Amino acid sequence: MATAYYGRPPPPEESIYNLIPREEIKPSKPARFVEGKPGIIKNAGYTSKFNDTVKTELKKDKAPAKTMGPAKVDVSPPKEFLKKHQKEPQLPAKKAFHYPDEDKRRPAVPRKEEKPLMGLQTNKNFITTNAVENIMSVPKKPVAKYADTPKGATFDLDPSGLNPKYVHKKDYGKTPEYLNRRKEEVQRAQEEYDAYVREHFRRGAMKSLSEAERQMMLDGLKNNWELLHHQYQGLSVVTDTAPKKARKERMEAEMKQLERDIEAIEKHKTIYIANH
Repeated sequence: MATAYYGRPPPPEESIYNLIPREEIKPSKPARFVEGKPGIIKNAGYTSKFNDTVKTELKKDKAPAKTMGPAKVDVSPPKEFLKKHQKEPQLPAKKAFHYPDEDKRRPAVPRKEEKPLMGLQTNKNFITTNAVENIMSVPKKPVAKYADTPKGATFDLDPSGLNPKYVHKKDYGKTPEYLNRRKEEVQRAQEEYDAYVREHFRRGAMKSLSEAERQMMLDGLKNNWELLHHQYQGLSVVTDTAPKKARKERMEAEMKQLERDIEAIEKHKTIYIANH
């Protein structure tokens, strides 16, 4: 029996048009773009842009035999069986304990069983001794410190680096550059001199004294100086005439010249003589 509706339309499911069956039409999905792949892919589901990131994170924490252990574990040989207390931690060897300030500590209080030494007396005047020690003692220098906070907190100055010390310089213990340059200059001058001497030797203009000739020349100069000094000691103390004064000055000049020659020969081990 049909139902009558007064004042309002019938619901849509009871419309007369719904009595005729219709063919269901599914709406088509819109085209989408895939990042990194040109072109349009039609009729495909939604693809997140984090797809590759999720795959990478899932594979990152995975590894073969990560939770179950290796497939096969090498076992120990039968001779190396587990022994008693083998897995217990090995403690270091025992050492005698010493306090850090042991050398500054006073001796221990004597025990009640120990008997003190009786009858010891002294004539020392402790008041005078203390006064003399304090008068003769050198006052202790205060430790250098610095304050770097508004409340006046002090710290030692030496380890701070504010007081420059030469031993902490970067070039400490290294040869100065000017000494290296001077050494190179001296070496270069010696090489030039050696080349000059070799060239004159090649030309035959110079010859070198042997060690025997050098020692013979040195002994001769020393003997001449001894003879001249012996004559000088025999001169008169009073030089009241011109000849005496002139002879004394001449002998002094000859002795000084011999001393210079002896010093030069002793200083230089190699002596060259030019042939003129």
